[in-house]
Amino acid sequence: MSSLLSPQHIRQWFYPGPMRVFTTEEMAKAGTQPWPVAVDSYVAVNLLVLLPAMVWTQHGRGWLTQALWWGMLCALSVSTLFVARSLWKRPTRARLNLYCYGATLVVLALIALLIREGHKDWLVRENVSIVVALVGVLSAWWMLTVFRVQQIEARLRELADQEAALRLQTRLAAAQIQPHFLFNTLASLQHWVDTGDARAAQLLRDFTAYLRATLPMFERELQSLDDEIEMVRRYLAIMQARLGSRLVFRIDVPGGLDVELPPGIVLTLVENAIAHGIEPQLRGGRLDIAARQEDGRFVLTVSDDGPGLTPGWTEGVGLSNTRRRLAAAFPHATLTLADAHPGCIATLTA
Repeated sequence: MSSLLSPQHIRQWFYPGPMRVFTTEEMAKAGTQPWPVAVDSYVAVNLLVLLPAMVWTQHGRGWLTQALWWGMLCALSVSTLFVARSLWKRPTRARLNLYCYGATLVVLALIALLIREGHKDWLVRENVSIVVALVGVLSAWWMLTVFRVQQIEARLRELADQEAALRLQTRLAAAQIQPHFLFNTLASLQHWVDTGDARAAQLLRDFTAYLRATLPMFERELQSLDDEIEMVRRYLAIMQARLGSRLVFRIDVPGGLDVELPPGIVLTLVENAIAHGIEPQLRGGRLDIAARQEDGRFVLTVSDDGPGLTPGWTEGVGLSNTRRRLAAAFPHATLTLADAHPGCIATLTA
């Protein structure tokens, strides 16, 4: 009982409506659903259907009664739709109450005018119908506003869940950046240090720079292409230190391209090319990374001269995660793998 008598509940009787207020950014993000035009058609059809029924029920009560009722019904329908569209665009409690109290005042003014013009008897006969119509319209506005607020809130929650899933996928992808690569690099570094190999110092510098570049991936949703390529350079420097002359690579990516990608996307493609195209061959191989703008779209290719795609090959976890993260960030982006004869080429278009 105390909750029913709380100031918040009591206020709803005099100032009803949802408490939630959306910012301009939230409306732009989740409130862009178009007005359902089927509602307009539904109202128009009902007006046509009600016309003969109303003429029949009002027969014998005078042309004024029939005209007033039909005119009020049409005006009520048009104004109700106008207000409903406004509430759909901006479903706020203040706007709802402005329209509700405004409509009530208009009806009271019309009643006063009709009484002044000598139609008090007609008003006495039709008072129940007038009250029912007014309450019905106000209730429809209230329900529309509540529904619209709940719709936008649901869309905001859905978008928030999608963003959270994308962040989680980014962190999982970053955590899956080939742990064996890290262990193998540390093992090589330890061996070179133990044997006094001069390559240890440079490998340690490249490995430190690589970790410095990759650790922020856990916190970013997108990163610039320049940062991504720098991370790839550090990775390739480490792999070249380990593989020596077995790895030859070329990076043809113009600096300053205004492109952002989910972190680790290019790195995953490069790792995949080395793991399946370079390392399995005793002679090693060549890796080429290129990027360009083509017809207003960004195109990046990662190719190797290895054995190519094996018959019946399937995507691994890393490539599947890459495809999902890319689709979540850029719905129209594509990622394809094809035989390059020799080797394999991965093409990313965004």
